[in-house]
Amino acid sequence: MSEGESTDSPFSGVGARVVPFPATHTPAPPPQVSFHRDELRVILNLYGRMVAAGEWRDYTIDFTREKAVFAIHRRTSERPLYRIEKDPRLARRQGAYAVVAETGRILKRGHDLAQVLKVLETPLRVVS
Repeated sequence: MSEGESTDSPFSGVGARVVPFPATHTPAPPPQVSFHRDELRVILNLYGRMVAAGEWRDYTIDFTREKAVFAIHRRTSERPLYRIEKDPRLARRQGAYAVVAETGRILKRGHDLAQVLKVLETPLRVVS
Protein backbone atom coordinates (compact mmCIF):
# COMPACT_ATOMS: atom_id res chain seq x y z
CA MET A 1 0.00 0.00 0.00
CA SER A 2 1.13 3.50 -0.60
CA GLU A 3 1.42 6.21 1.98
CA GLY A 4 -1.85 8.01 1.08
CA GLU A 5 -4.14 4.99 1.35
CA SER A 6 -5.89 4.12 4.57
CA THR A 7 -5.86 0.56 5.80
CA ASP A 8 -8.96 0.69 7.98
CA SER A 9 -11.45 0.32 5.09
CA PRO A 10 -12.53 -3.27 4.39
CA PHE A 11 -13.12 -2.39 0.74
CA SER A 12 -9.68 -1.00 0.04
CA GLY A 13 -7.50 -2.70 -2.51
CA VAL A 14 -7.66 -3.68 -6.11
CA GLY A 15 -10.92 -5.10 -7.40
CA ALA A 16 -12.91 -4.40 -4.24
CA ARG A 17 -16.47 -3.36 -4.93
CA VAL A 18 -19.50 -2.60 -2.80
CA VAL A 19 -22.48 -4.89 -3.37
CA PRO A 20 -25.76 -3.55 -2.04
CA PHE A 21 -28.06 -5.81 -0.11
CA PRO A 22 -30.74 -7.40 -2.28
CA ALA A 23 -33.92 -5.39 -2.33
CA THR A 24 -36.45 -7.19 -0.21
CA HIS A 25 -40.08 -6.35 -0.62
CA THR A 26 -41.70 -5.95 2.76
CA PRO A 27 -45.44 -6.26 2.43
CA ALA A 28 -47.44 -3.35 3.71
CA PRO A 29 -49.44 -4.10 6.83
CA PRO A 30 -53.09 -4.78 6.11
CA PRO A 31 -55.27 -1.70 6.34
CA GLN A 32 -57.19 -1.01 9.51
CA VAL A 33 -60.84 -2.09 9.33
CA SER A 34 -63.26 0.72 10.10
CA PHE A 35 -66.87 1.70 9.68
CA HIS A 36 -67.62 3.92 6.70
CA ARG A 37 -69.70 7.08 6.99
CA ASP A 38 -72.94 5.43 5.84
CA GLU A 39 -72.46 2.52 8.25
CA LEU A 40 -71.85 4.90 11.14
CA ARG A 41 -74.93 6.91 10.19
CA VAL A 42 -77.13 3.80 10.43
CA ILE A 43 -75.56 2.73 13.74
CA LEU A 44 -75.74 6.20 15.31
CA ASN A 45 -79.37 6.67 14.22
CA LEU A 46 -80.30 3.52 16.14
CA TYR A 47 -78.07 4.55 19.04
CA GLY A 48 -79.70 7.99 19.25
CA ARG A 49 -83.20 6.50 19.35
CA MET A 50 -82.21 4.09 22.13
CA VAL A 51 -80.54 6.86 24.16
CA ALA A 52 -83.69 8.96 23.82
CA ALA A 53 -85.68 5.98 25.09
CA GLY A 54 -83.35 5.75 28.09
CA GLU A 55 -82.08 2.24 27.35
CA TRP A 56 -78.49 2.96 26.32
CA ARG A 57 -76.10 5.55 27.72
CA ASP A 58 -72.61 5.09 26.32
CA TYR A 59 -70.66 3.53 23.46
CA THR A 60 -67.10 2.69 22.49
CA ILE A 61 -65.54 2.14 19.09
CA ASP A 62 -62.55 -0.10 18.45
CA PHE A 63 -60.76 -0.46 15.12
CA THR A 64 -58.24 -3.28 14.60
CA ARG A 65 -56.74 -4.95 11.55
CA GLU A 66 -59.21 -7.83 11.75
CA LYS A 67 -62.48 -6.11 12.64
CA ALA A 68 -64.25 -2.94 13.70
CA VAL A 69 -66.42 -3.01 16.83
CA PHE A 70 -69.08 -0.58 18.02
CA ALA A 71 -69.90 -1.53 21.63
CA ILE A 72 -73.05 -0.31 23.37
CA HIS A 73 -73.13 0.14 27.15
CA ARG A 74 -75.97 0.66 29.60
CA ARG A 75 -73.53 2.39 31.97
CA THR A 76 -69.95 3.45 31.37
CA SER A 77 -68.46 1.13 33.98
CA GLU A 78 -70.23 -2.02 32.76
CA ARG A 79 -69.42 -4.52 30.07
CA PRO A 80 -71.08 -3.78 26.72
CA LEU A 81 -74.66 -4.94 26.30
CA TYR A 82 -74.18 -5.45 22.57
CA ARG A 83 -71.34 -5.33 20.09
CA ILE A 84 -71.86 -4.47 16.45
CA GLU A 85 -68.95 -6.06 14.61
CA LYS A 86 -67.70 -5.67 11.06
CA ASP A 87 -65.38 -8.48 9.95
CA PRO A 88 -64.53 -8.29 6.22
CA ARG A 89 -63.07 -11.82 6.26
CA LEU A 90 -66.60 -13.20 6.71
CA ALA A 91 -68.17 -10.98 4.03
CA ARG A 92 -68.51 -13.75 1.43
CA ARG A 93 -69.60 -16.46 3.83
CA GLN A 94 -71.96 -15.37 6.59
CA GLY A 95 -71.89 -11.62 6.12
CA ALA A 96 -69.50 -8.99 7.39
CA TYR A 97 -71.84 -7.63 10.07
CA ALA A 98 -72.84 -9.25 13.35
CA VAL A 99 -74.63 -8.23 16.53
CA VAL A 100 -73.18 -10.00 19.56
CA ALA A 101 -74.83 -10.05 23.00
CA GLU A 102 -73.01 -9.51 26.30
CA THR A 103 -72.71 -13.27 26.77
CA GLY A 104 -70.94 -13.69 23.41
CA ARG A 105 -73.97 -15.15 21.64
CA ILE A 106 -74.37 -13.96 18.06
CA LEU A 107 -77.89 -12.54 17.79
CA LYS A 108 -77.83 -11.87 14.05
CA ARG A 109 -75.34 -11.94 11.21
CA GLY A 110 -75.70 -10.77 7.64
CA HIS A 111 -74.56 -8.80 4.63
CA ASP A 112 -76.85 -5.75 5.14
CA LEU A 113 -76.13 -3.67 8.26
CA ALA A 114 -79.64 -2.20 8.48
CA GLN A 115 -81.21 -5.67 8.46
CA VAL A 116 -78.76 -6.95 11.08
CA LEU A 117 -79.49 -4.01 13.40
CA LYS A 118 -83.24 -4.72 13.35
CA VAL A 119 -82.60 -7.33 16.05
CA LEU A 120 -81.84 -4.43 18.44
CA GLU A 121 -85.02 -2.47 17.66
CA THR A 122 -87.49 -2.51 20.52
CA PRO A 123 -90.91 -3.70 19.46
CA LEU A 124 -93.77 -1.21 19.67
CA ARG A 125 -96.03 -1.67 22.65
CA VAL A 126 -99.77 -1.14 22.75
CA VAL A 127 -100.68 1.33 25.48
CA SER A 128 -104.26 1.26 26.64
